[in-house]
This record gives sequence, structure tokens and C-alpha cells, in this order.
Amino acid sequence: MRTELKRSVAPWAGAVVLTSALAFLYLVDAEWWRGTTAWTAQWTSLALWTRTLLFYLWPLAVGLGALQGLRDHRSKISELLTTTSRPAWHRAATLAGAMAITLASAFALLVLVGAVQVLANTEYTHLGWLPISLVGALSLVAGAVLGMGVGRALPSALTPPLLTMGAFAFTALMHMSLGRTETDTATGVPSTEPNQVSLLSPAVDEVRDALVTLSASVHIGQTIWLLGLAATGFALLVAATPRTRLLALTPVLAGAAVALLVLPSDPRRMYVLDKAAAELVCDGPVCVTRTQQARLTDLARHGKKALRLLHGALGSQAPVSVRENTAVLPEGSTPRWSRKTVLIDFDDDIVAAAKGGELTWALIAKGMVPGCSPVGWSGTGERTSRGPSRWAGSSATSRRCPARGHRTCAARSTPRPARCGRTSRRCHGPSSSRGSTRCAPPRCPVGETRSTR
Repeated sequence: MRTELKRSVAPWAGAVVLTSALAFLYLVDAEWWRGTTAWTAQWTSLALWTRTLLFYLWPLAVGLGALQGLRDHRSKISELLTTTSRPAWHRAATLAGAMAITLASAFALLVLVGAVQVLANTEYTHLGWLPISLVGALSLVAGAVLGMGVGRALPSALTPPLLTMGAFAFTALMHMSLGRTETDTATGVPSTEPNQVSLLSPAVDEVRDALVTLSASVHIGQTIWLLGLAATGFALLVAATPRTRLLALTPVLAGAAVALLVLPSDPRRMYVLDKAAAELVCDGPVCVTRTQQARLTDLARHGKKALRLLHGALGSQAPVSVRENTAVLPEGSTPRWSRKTVLIDFDDDIVAAAKGGELTWALIAKGMVPGCSPVGWSGTGERTSRGPSRWAGSSATSRRCPARGHRTCAARSTPRPARCGRTSRRCHGPSSSRGSTRCAPPRCPVGETRSTR
């Protein structure tokens, strides 16, 4: 094993995986650095974002494994090795073990880099993210072993590049055409959602909500599939005749069949709400999820003040609590708002940008003019960067607000928490006196003027 770690492709494979992943994360300014879903913000987000990198790390592992599998053919010692007393499976196990150790260690170091930062950014610690990362490490090992087996069975200089491109095409198609099902949202907007086949890819969808995780059935199904891949790769490493190489395909076919029986077909059972993370932690009428409990003290102070001012302005129609929104809605659905609760999202532009006393006005704005845009879409018809439970509440759009009496509310301008009175609405259609809030221009809180900041 020590000799293989020194002289084989294994250490280089681990170095390539680790350095390319860190370079991709740190050199590209993308969604994994923003908001509550940043890869260094929460444990589950860390695990999922590192899994998304497998769309190109996994093909790299497969290609490097194929390069390692060509070693005996390049050295022209294949026939000589068959005459030794050492069993073929023993040599294959040593070779595969060295590759597995380096790739698993590289992925573990990648997770460790993020874990150090997550520890400093959140008070919510749990172990629910571990299966996500363990399956990710297993996918790299299985891909490398499969590549080694194919490289030994097809000893050609073209095998590694072709296998790498084939693996990359597989991960790309699983998250594009083959792995997506076209559907229409509740508002008639065409969209796509992941299907069962997409779960055969080691990569996962982008993280769009800090409260969403993979279900247990996904972990089990993917583990079965990856073990089948690894078993086929190892069998190809050991196989010496065309017949045994053909039989070596049995594990991957059986693994795929069993995995498809275990993997969920309903998208709502693939990415599910993490109930432990969504558990509410409260300070009086102000509540946040456990993932954001570090923000509770500051939010409670401004939230109580906002509720007091809203009560002075609206009386009995004012909301009585402030709560972080934990709803995970299908993309394109219209959010339903409560008359008695101000629902907030820490990734909402208004709330995220509010500092100090501005947070009070942001909460007042969200309480008086909640957003009505479909989940994941802005008022201009473009998809927003936030996902399943995110929507734009400040775009110039006209949508139904079910919780407000089934009337159409059009927000003319973005609520400005710094100036009361800058937000106006107009309503169309019959109003309802029961279970609805009057659709009228917002009033300034008692004791405040239009120029108050």
C-alpha cells in the first residue's frame, strides 16, 4: 500500500481534486458565497455545496482512475503478473485502496476547510449533514475504481479522455434534459423539476434553502448505486477473460435496478424540509429557526418595536408576531401570508440590507406590504437566484394574495423602510370584510412622520 501511495497516480488524483475544488469555490463569486445558503453558513449547506462540485470532480476521478488502470499495459508486464503467486484480487485491492484513501482524504479536507468556517458562523450544530458528505466521498472512490477497471479492460491511450468526457456528459445530462421533467407551475409558467433518474448522478442541485436537505431514501438509493459501480470496477480489475469481464457488469446493472426501486420518484420526497433545523426558537412574539438562533436577540428587539408601532397604526388588524418563514413551496406557487404574523426571510433583500434601526422599518414594511410573487420568480418573469422557498417581494408585479381576501395587489415600488409613506398599493376587484386586510395606502405608525428615518 505504501509503495502504491508513492508511485501510483493516487496522490496526484487527490491533489487535483482538492486544489481544483478549492480554486473553483474561492475564485468564482457565485451563490455559494451569498446569504443563509452560503457554503460556510450552515452544515447542511456545506455538505450540499461540496456535493454540487461533483458535476466535474466525479468525471475527473473516473478519468484519473482510467489512467491508473493503464499502468500495467504501459509497462508491458500484464502477462508477467499472471505468473506470480500473488492473487489478482490482492493486487487490485491494493491499487484500488490507495486511490480510495487519497480521494476520500481530499474530499474530507475540502469539507474540513468549510467546517472550520461554519463553526464560526452558526450556533446550530448537528450530524444530519454527514450522510450527504459520506455519499459524496463514496462517489469519488466508486468513480475512480470504475475508471481503473475500464482502463484495464480497454487498454488504450484514448480510454481516459473518452471516459472523462462520457462521465461529464452523464452528470450534465442528469441535471439537464434526461434528469429533468417539464411541468407547469400553478401560475402557468413552464418549469422543470428533478426526476428519479437524476439521483443517479453523484452531484446534487444548487442549494436554494438552508432548511432543505436530502431524504434518507436518497442516501440509501445512491449508496446502493455507487457500491454497484465500485463492485463492477473492481471486478473488471480482476477479470482476465472476455467472459469474466462481461459478468463484471452484473453488479452495476443490479445496483441500478435496486437503486431505482429505493430512490423516490416524487421531487417533494427527494429534497425535504429538515424538521430539526426548522424548529422555532422564540423570544416572546419573535421566532426564528434553529439555524438562525444567533440573530434572535437583535431581531427580537426590533421585532417587538415594529409590532408595537403596527398595533398603534392598525389596531386590531395589526399582526401580533414576527416569525421566520419555514415554508418550502414548489417553484411557481403563490405564497400565502398570515394576517396575524409577519413572515420574514433573512435572504429577502429588504431584511438582509437593514442594519440597526432600519430593521424595525423593514419589518413594518414586510408586515404591511408582503410580497406576492410566485416562488422562485420575479415580477419581470425571470427566475430569481433564490429557490424553493424564496420569492421576490419587491418587484413590480401583479399577483393574487390568497391570504389577503383573494384580491390582486400591485406593488408600485419597492418598500422603503427608511421612509414611511413611500410605498403605495392599488387594489382591484371585490374586497372581503372577513379574513382580509384592507388594501389601502399604508399609514405611518403613530407618532411618526413621512420624513422619519
